[in-house]
Amino acid sequence: MTSAAEMPASSGSTFTLHSDSQNTQQTDPLRTATGVYVTVHGHFYQPPRENPYLDAIERQPSATPFHDWNERIHWECYRPNAFARVLNDRGEVVGIVNNYEYFSFNIGPTLMSWLERYDVEVYQRILEADAKSSQRLHGHGNAIAQVYNHIIMPLANERDKYTQIRWGKEDFRSRFGRDPEGMWLAETGVDYATLEALVAEGIRFIILAPSQALRCRLLPTQDDPNPEWYEVGGSQIDPTRPYRCYLKPTLSNSSSPLSAIPASNGKTDGSVSSHKEELPYIDIFFYDGPISRDMGFSDVVYNSSHFAGRIGSAVRGDHRPAQLISVATDGETFGHHKKGTEKTLAYSFIKEFPQHGWTVTNFAHYLSLNSPTWEVELKPVTAWSCAHGVGRWEDDCGCGGEGGVWHQKWRRPLRDALDWLRDQITEVYEEHGRQLFRDPWQARDEYIHVVRDRSPANVSRFLTRHQTHKLTAAEQVDALRLLEMQRHALLMYTSCGWFFEELSRPEGTQILRYAARALELAGDVAGVQLEKGFLKRLGLAPSNVDDFKHGAEIYRQLVLTAQVGFKQVAAHYAITSLFNNQGSTLNAQHAAQPSLPLTTINTHTKRVYCYTANELDYQLQRMGSLSLVVGHLKLVSEITWESEHLVFAVLHLGGWDFHCCIQKFAGRRDYSQLKEKLFRALQQASAAHTILVMTQLFGDQAFSLQNLFAEERHRIMRLLSQETLTRLGQLYTQAYRDNYGVIMAFHRDEITVPQELQVAAEIALGHRCLATLRSLEQDITEPQMSWNHIVELEAIATEAKHLRCRLNIPEAKQILEQLIMRLLWQMLHDANGSFDADIQQLERLIDVGYQLNLGVSLERSQELYFSCLHSQIIPLCATSLANEDDTNQCRQLFKLGQKLAVDVSMIFNKLG
Repeated sequence: MTSAAEMPASSGSTFTLHSDSQNTQQTDPLRTATGVYVTVHGHFYQPPRENPYLDAIERQPSATPFHDWNERIHWECYRPNAFARVLNDRGEVVGIVNNYEYFSFNIGPTLMSWLERYDVEVYQRILEADAKSSQRLHGHGNAIAQVYNHIIMPLANERDKYTQIRWGKEDFRSRFGRDPEGMWLAETGVDYATLEALVAEGIRFIILAPSQALRCRLLPTQDDPNPEWYEVGGSQIDPTRPYRCYLKPTLSNSSSPLSAIPASNGKTDGSVSSHKEELPYIDIFFYDGPISRDMGFSDVVYNSSHFAGRIGSAVRGDHRPAQLISVATDGETFGHHKKGTEKTLAYSFIKEFPQHGWTVTNFAHYLSLNSPTWEVELKPVTAWSCAHGVGRWEDDCGCGGEGGVWHQKWRRPLRDALDWLRDQITEVYEEHGRQLFRDPWQARDEYIHVVRDRSPANVSRFLTRHQTHKLTAAEQVDALRLLEMQRHALLMYTSCGWFFEELSRPEGTQILRYAARALELAGDVAGVQLEKGFLKRLGLAPSNVDDFKHGAEIYRQLVLTAQVGFKQVAAHYAITSLFNNQGSTLNAQHAAQPSLPLTTINTHTKRVYCYTANELDYQLQRMGSLSLVVGHLKLVSEITWESEHLVFAVLHLGGWDFHCCIQKFAGRRDYSQLKEKLFRALQQASAAHTILVMTQLFGDQAFSLQNLFAEERHRIMRLLSQETLTRLGQLYTQAYRDNYGVIMAFHRDEITVPQELQVAAEIALGHRCLATLRSLEQDITEPQMSWNHIVELEAIATEAKHLRCRLNIPEAKQILEQLIMRLLWQMLHDANGSFDADIQQLERLIDVGYQLNLGVSLERSQELYFSCLHSQIIPLCATSLANEDDTNQCRQLFKLGQKLAVDVSMIFNKLG
């Protein structure tokens, strides 16, 4: 063997050109491999966080002030990269770059589903970026696929490997409108069985860490059928070129897992003849390890010049015709882990790299220009974040530990427990699935079509395509239960559950919730009781937290308590109906407060997360401070099509006290009698008597405000608190008015204001500011009224400044941002509007936003203005200048651009 330092450079080919056009094409780096290419790959991914019963992410307090971690990272990373600013030395915007047009990237399918629901604008920017990169790079888009839900592929069984790849491909195809050329493996976990599945599914290339290569050599040729192998097991592989990895039919006993096959020339030392090209293969890119580490763990990405310098240090000076400097890291590095670095990337892509003569490309495009001339063999089982193969996801290997303080002895028992559960539900799936599906495993592989589109028509088409016979309604439910059981069996292997130091973390708890849902569905279909056996195995997984002791206790405390059934959904609907249904005084009082989890489809049909609630009867009566509502409800799961008819009764005793009972609907006669007894009990105006009758009719189980899903519970808590807060606001306002002169005296003499008085001032001014903004929101189309409100806001800002009050009013910030955006859009797109008045109002509103010091963000308005700058504003002003028309309107537009921190100086100066 030869050392890596002695590896020869790959030789290039020489061509004779016959025309100028051929010469141009030959030197065009987008058409011919010429010079230095740079690829920055971002692996964008978040663990699936959806409640398995609600198909939605519930509020995560640790992500405050955001709703959950997906939302937080979205505003820190995903959106900033879709609208990355290029700034001048004054901090003004000179360009807005969609970094996804220049990134090589993969975005986890579960994250893409969330993005599609949460911010369709960013979602579309990502899809458009791939399309534009495909146009620029001759049919090779930047996006690559990912194994569906981040399973560690070497630890998956063969069937799960293929489903993960097929789901990843179909999810990608349904979004980007093309087949993926490459695929990202979770944690770059790979073995040869995984490569075989990838090749079988038509994947052309993957990306790995340099530490995953074992040895490499030049591809055999007729002149040199047996080139020498070079050992590169210590991350010594040259990452500036692609490699071809062959799937050989025979394994040897040497250190290389696939080092020898009986070849046609009779040799068994790894050499091959022309038969070599008949072997299946996949191409592999190895990212530059040192630079990629620096991106994650040093300051190199905070400055585009430093970043380009670090990239340039990897360029080989051996005169090879072309080379690729590729780096890869978590996409969340840019903006989330390292704030503001999306700007570094934007400037690097459009300015810094081109100045060095480097071509920004992606792996698929580079592969189309430069087919591998080298072969590689991989180490048997590896990943990029574990030095022990894939031990991080099955053993107490030390990776991911808290500096050795906590063990990970729970990893092996957890995987054993999940493997046992997977095998048990596989038997259920095959036994019951073959009665419903022509090919149960093909149905599972194609179930991704339903996951992407759960509309009744699409689900019906899917079932018709796969059914063994015309399914009854009950059989349709069982078919969907079986498929959901398999989906959750895949989700329970999401790698994040093992990644960190403790099983009871949110990631570990999440995969146990998927497991619980899978075994619950197995019980619904087949009547099997798997929980006891599962808990017995989880009991062998020791926790580092004394309160939990082991995995079974984590399951009992954190998983079982989060389970949701039809009764919980009905109770949620029933209690919230007091705040949502027409005719409710609570609803009338708080009509402006929306309920996100509970949305109205029509008068009698509402959607509660992934359930459709059909209100078949609803009656409300009051007696003094008591309110009693009784109803009949049909709930349907949009996921499994299960349904139940339920009767509910809710007694609201006032304030925070609710008593809710649920039972199955037993017929119209029984329901009529139940209503009569309940409303008769209410006539006595005794809460105790009414609750006693409810208990006699429904049983002991009751639900309260605490049992509501967190989202709606928090909304109702805010509504119930509103009256108290309003009263307190009035008291603070009175205290502030009575002591205004005293507070001013303290400030004038630079003496610390008593906390009670300063707080009273801040609360009073905050209430006044919010009330004024709400009025402005209502009166924005009335010029005189809106001017009055703006003047009032300016007065509040002046007062707050003199009193050194800090106004922390998130709702006011949001209203102001939306108003500015609304006025800007109207001014730019409404030809019938009053331009002068609109622009003056807009400028005053922006100024007062800064004066109030609410932390107002003008990014969305900035993006809107910038998008119109070249398409509308500059052409309009160019026409005015050419026709020697009045340019006052243009000056006002460019002055507005300056106020929005957009660089318009060159154009503005031309107007004089």
